[in-house]
Amino acid sequence: MHDQPLRGITVLDFGQVYNGPYCGFLLAQAGARVIKVESLVGETLRARGDSAPSVYPFTNLNTNKECITLNLKREEARDLVRKLVCNVDVVVQNFAPGTMEKFGLGPNDLRAINPRLVYAMSTGYGASEGPYKQYLGMDITLQAMSGTMSVTGEENGPPLKTPAAFADFIAGTHLYSGIVTALFSRERTGEGATVDISMQDCVFPTLSTVIGSYYHVGEPLPRAGSRHPAKALAPYNVYEASDGHIALICIREGHWRKMCQAMERPDLIDDERFADMKSRSANIDLVDETVNEWTRTHTRQAITDICQENGVICAPVKTIPETLQDPHMLARGSLKKVQHQTLGEISLFQTPIRFADIDPPAIAPVQGLGESTDQVLQELSGISDDELASLKHDGVI
Repeated sequence: MHDQPLRGITVLDFGQVYNGPYCGFLLAQAGARVIKVESLVGETLRARGDSAPSVYPFTNLNTNKECITLNLKREEARDLVRKLVCNVDVVVQNFAPGTMEKFGLGPNDLRAINPRLVYAMSTGYGASEGPYKQYLGMDITLQAMSGTMSVTGEENGPPLKTPAAFADFIAGTHLYSGIVTALFSRERTGEGATVDISMQDCVFPTLSTVIGSYYHVGEPLPRAGSRHPAKALAPYNVYEASDGHIALICIREGHWRKMCQAMERPDLIDDERFADMKSRSANIDLVDETVNEWTRTHTRQAITDICQENGVICAPVKTIPETLQDPHMLARGSLKKVQHQTLGEISLFQTPIRFADIDPPAIAPVQGLGESTDQVLQELSGISDDELASLKHDGVI
């Protein structure tokens, strides 16, 4: 078994909620030593307590990290960060714009201390110039600002957000990739870098289909539910099954012919109303009803089996309890079953970044608040037992 790719890299992770912590999670799963830095009451999700819905994401996103506490409102704590930075490779943070700069811990401050440092930050709209630079950002507001919400929902309904916090997590993924890119560059130049990730920048490319439809039609399109944004592909929707729903798409003419075979309706292949994508799109309601007539008489699994046999792209619309027991993800090791002290048995995800000959590290329980403070500070900043005792007494750690 080979070493993890980032073995030997040390990270100070100031991440909060999803964005920064997911980046830290990916770094830890790639073998980096990740030191999670929290306030004396814990970061936002931990501070909500053991009975909040946030227990699960906090548990998953902060496995395999060492946890320390620093009261950054105290100069002594900020001095400790400056000492730690001499012995780490990466700083990750996703605070509101200007927060770390206010403490004298911004990228220019810390890279002056350690020129090899990769200082990586993610904010709603980026740290460089622009009229939104100081705007606060969370997943829902980025879904709004990016245009995502305007095109999500039913045709005559209001704009909707997706419950999937994709803006946060896609930004965390880009933050990770920026760090790894900077570390690769450092191997050649010896110099660190400042990584500036904007959540808005990350979300924008995901709208390529919608934007393409807008340019094609020349005007904003109404919301289309689960249909293609321009209603230019059919079938392309979520259809009724006898035990739920199924998502199904035909993107080429060959897929439609295979769909007709799957439905045992070869007569539809030569039906002029369905002759090509343009005609099917013009008759989209009829296409959807024709498909629904077939899917309603079968279970999701039966539809999936028939479609797979016939080369049709489809998948059952799974419930959350079903996804937590997904046999494929369990077989791949993408989900791991663990016992949690308050939730019982839960499914935790592992890194999606996989290598053929390297397994992700075993999932370790989330440490208690400040559990590694003494060890990390003595090892990486060189302070004594007496200094530790004094810092605790003074509320610095």
